[in-house]
Amino acid sequence: MPNLSGLLKQFRFTEIGPTSFRRILLSRILLLSVPVLLLGEYGTYRKARSGLLETARQNLSESAVRKGERIQDSIKALQAGLITASETTALQSGSLEVSKQFLEQLAQQLPTPIQCIQLTNVKTGAIEVSTCGVQPIGELPANMWPQRRDRLVPEASDVRVTALLPNVSQEALPANQTATMSGESKLSLLLSAPVYDQGTGELRYALRIQSALLEPEKDKPRSLSGYTVVIGQDGTILNHPNASRVGRNIQQEKDAERLRNMVGTALNGKTDFGHLFGFENKGVELLAGYTAIPSPITNDRNQKWIILAITRLDNALAGLEEIQHVLVTLILGLLAANLLATVYLSRDLARPLEKLGYYALTVEGRRSLDRVPHNFKIKEFNQLAESLDSMVERLTAWAEELETAWKEAKVANELKNEFLANTSHELRTPLNAIIGCIRLVRDDCCDDEEEEMEFLQRADDAAIHLLDIINDVLDIAKIEAGTLSVITEPVDLPKLLREVVDLQTSHIQQKGLQLNWHEHPETLIVEADTAKLKQVLLNVVGNAIKFTDTGSITLKTRIEPCQSTQSSPQAATAAPVCESRVIVAIQDTGIGIDPTQQHRLFQPFVMVDGKRTRKHGGTGLGLAISRNLVELMKGSITLHSSGIGQGTTVEIALPLIDMTPSPSPAATQKTEETQPHTEHADRPSPASEMPIANPNPS
Repeated sequence: MPNLSGLLKQFRFTEIGPTSFRRILLSRILLLSVPVLLLGEYGTYRKARSGLLETARQNLSESAVRKGERIQDSIKALQAGLITASETTALQSGSLEVSKQFLEQLAQQLPTPIQCIQLTNVKTGAIEVSTCGVQPIGELPANMWPQRRDRLVPEASDVRVTALLPNVSQEALPANQTATMSGESKLSLLLSAPVYDQGTGELRYALRIQSALLEPEKDKPRSLSGYTVVIGQDGTILNHPNASRVGRNIQQEKDAERLRNMVGTALNGKTDFGHLFGFENKGVELLAGYTAIPSPITNDRNQKWIILAITRLDNALAGLEEIQHVLVTLILGLLAANLLATVYLSRDLARPLEKLGYYALTVEGRRSLDRVPHNFKIKEFNQLAESLDSMVERLTAWAEELETAWKEAKVANELKNEFLANTSHELRTPLNAIIGCIRLVRDDCCDDEEEEMEFLQRADDAAIHLLDIINDVLDIAKIEAGTLSVITEPVDLPKLLREVVDLQTSHIQQKGLQLNWHEHPETLIVEADTAKLKQVLLNVVGNAIKFTDTGSITLKTRIEPCQSTQSSPQAATAAPVCESRVIVAIQDTGIGIDPTQQHRLFQPFVMVDGKRTRKHGGTGLGLAISRNLVELMKGSITLHSSGIGQGTTVEIALPLIDMTPSPSPAATQKTEETQPHTEHADRPSPASEMPIANPNPS
């Protein structure tokens, strides 16, 4: 027992593993459908049983009514036949031989089976004619009729009716009581009518007939007429298929209470039905329909007989067995069909999921052109397949983007390494120059003061160059941190270009290049930061000079026509904003750039071809800084080259300020309010850094 309890505990805390979708679907559908089928079949069975039972009850009630009507009709027919026979000449004045022949013919013509006919002499009591022997069929009471005819036409009331019960000694009974007979279980009636002499009108004979009203009946399955039981108003059983029950009172029966209720209901004039459980010795359940008819053995209309049509309940529901067989067959067929349908349904539902799952597990090893299966019969699975396909495409795109980003990060890392190498070289060269020049002056190695000034000037130039490199590094750091800012103001562009040209003229002349500068005839005022714009122009012009060994440097300015712009969809109905731009183009005849590499030049640390550009020096930060500065001033910078050795053109576009006088102070105030103002917090003012950042080489 300890081992058993341990196993039970282990089983209790053991988690049941996941099962398959098909098994879950199959079990759920069967668990839901089988009880529904069983409940439906049970409900159908109960409905069929109640329908058959209700039909049997109604038919038995109607059968009881028909049986009562048949008993009444039979008694009336016997009474009419008996009255007619008593008025015939053959009985009133004929001989006994004629009377015998007449009675034999009468027995054949009456509507019910005639057991015996006797013609009894009233005065002597002797049986003159009999069809059943000399034994009288019943006691003949005295003074039943008047001794002389008192009316011309006899009435039905002249016929006396007496019920004959078996197993009771024959004794004289009153007219309204039942006589007895032995050996019979059928309800037999004794009808007596007077026969008066045709000539004298005196009472001559008593014509008596014993007739069985009810034929023996068998209770057959599916027969809803039932066998007949007749009960007197006093509770005496007058007719029953079992002869031992005839003559008993219902108080002696097991179902006495139910029988009394039936008798009481029938006496109240109601036709109904009921169930009996102990009325037969076998103790089977019986179904009985009952009604009441006037008692034929008395002229008292309040006296009644209760007619019961009884059948066994299993006989009444005999058709239910076939229905039960059909229902069992049907439920087995439905269960089999349900099982097959569930198997096919689970397969149709599980197979697409299995395909999609297999595709998801093997998607890594598939070709890129292989798509998720879409040929499913169920629309939702096709939608799921499309969603899975879309997800795979997105994941593939993300993977490609990650791979591209990884490659770019790798390239950026290589560029930074190259930048560090270049920067260390760029820093070391001017530092060596500064150290060398200062030591020469310190060690008094110069011949005269002019030579000292020359060395100091070289040291100063190297220091300025070193400062430019450091400023570029600081600017690119601010750009990456997002802290670089500008202070825009109206700037005279031709004047600024002239200053840049003046600063670069000596370099152009030293390399033997030709400068072509086409000044614009109009005054061009742009919205820019003077120091930052000058820095950009010096970088671009300096690059043009640096990468051009022979040829020329060309500067051009032009005005680009105004273009209507709308800042937001909400401003679609407002007046369009017209902005004109100034384009500054710097064109050289230098080494040029491969078109496939031009998009990389505005990235930090990028020098397209180190082999061709390394001799010119530089850190690769100039164009990246220039692009960010121009964009901060709401401009743009582009670069174009037809190819290697074809020269390069750089265009700088800046917004042009319309210097036309304002129509009113209010408009002027509005214009001033709309001008952007940004603060430059990290670098010194243009006036303070101009002498250092852009020295005159001369």
